[in-house]
Amino acid sequence: MLGATLLFSLMGLCVKLASAHFSAAEIVAGRGLIGVLLIAALARHQRVPLRTKLPGMHLWRGTIGVAALCLWFWAISGLPLATAMTLNQMSAIWMALFLLGGAVLMGASRLDPRLLATVLVGFVGVALVLQPTFERNQWPWALAGLASGVLAAVAYLQVTALGRAGEPELRVVFYFSLAGTGAGGALMGIVPSTTELRAWTLESFALLAAVGLTASVAQILMTSAYTHGKVLVNASLNYSGIVFSALLGWWMFGEQPGWIATLGIALIIGAGWTATALRTQQTSRTLPSDLHNE
Repeated sequence: MLGATLLFSLMGLCVKLASAHFSAAEIVAGRGLIGVLLIAALARHQRVPLRTKLPGMHLWRGTIGVAALCLWFWAISGLPLATAMTLNQMSAIWMALFLLGGAVLMGASRLDPRLLATVLVGFVGVALVLQPTFERNQWPWALAGLASGVLAAVAYLQVTALGRAGEPELRVVFYFSLAGTGAGGALMGIVPSTTELRAWTLESFALLAAVGLTASVAQILMTSAYTHGKVLVNASLNYSGIVFSALLGWWMFGEQPGWIATLGIALIIGAGWTATALRTQQTSRTLPSDLHNE
C-alpha cells in the first residue's frame, strides 16, 4: 500500500505537468490505454485469463472509479498538488463511515459518535489546508476533489469485493483501465478539445506515458493490498500519499505549506488513523466473525 501511494503521488505530479498539454479527458484516455496494453501483456506473460464471470461488478467498479479519476485529474489541474491529493485521500474517512453505516444497517452495532467526530475533524483539517493555498475562483476544482474522494471510497470497497470474489489483481486493473479508455474517449468526443497537434512533443508523450505506467503499477499494488489486507488499515496507510505529494509539490512547484496547512494535514491524518482504530476496536468486540476482515 505504501508503494501504491508513492506511485499515485508520482502519477499526480505527472498529471499536473501533463495538464499543460492535454485536457483531463485526454489524460484519462491515455492513462487507460497504456494500462490496457501493459496489463494485457502482463496477463499474457503470466497466463492470467482476462475473461470474467463478474461483468456487472467490473462495470460498477469501472464507472465509479473512472468518475472519481476524472474529477481528481480535473482538480489537480486547478489546485496545488498537495491540496488536490488531500481532498482525494479523504476517502479513508468516507470508507470508515460507509463500513460503520453498513454494520448499523445489519444490526451488528450502534453508530459510534466518536467516529462521526473523526469525520468532522477531517473536514476541519481540509478547511485549514485550503485556507492558505485557495483562491475564490478555485472552488469548482475543490468541490471536484472532494467528490473524487467520496467516489474513490466506494471504488476501493468494490475492489475489495472483487478480490474476495476471486478476481486476480491483473484482471481487476485491466477492466478498470478499459473503462478509463472508453470514458476518456467518450469525453473527448463530447467536450471540445483545446489540445493542438504541437502538444504531441517528446516531452508531452513521455509525461502521458509516465502517467499510464505509474498508475498501472500503483493500481496493481493497491488492488493486491485491498484484496489481501484489511480495508481500513489500507485506507489509513493511503494517507501517506499526502506527505509524498506535499514533498513533491514543494520540490517541483515551490508549494511550501504554511503552518496552518501543516496543521490541517496533521488533523486529516490523525482523523484517518483514529477512525481506523475505532473501527478496528468496534469490529473485534461487536461484529460477527464473517465481518472481521472489514
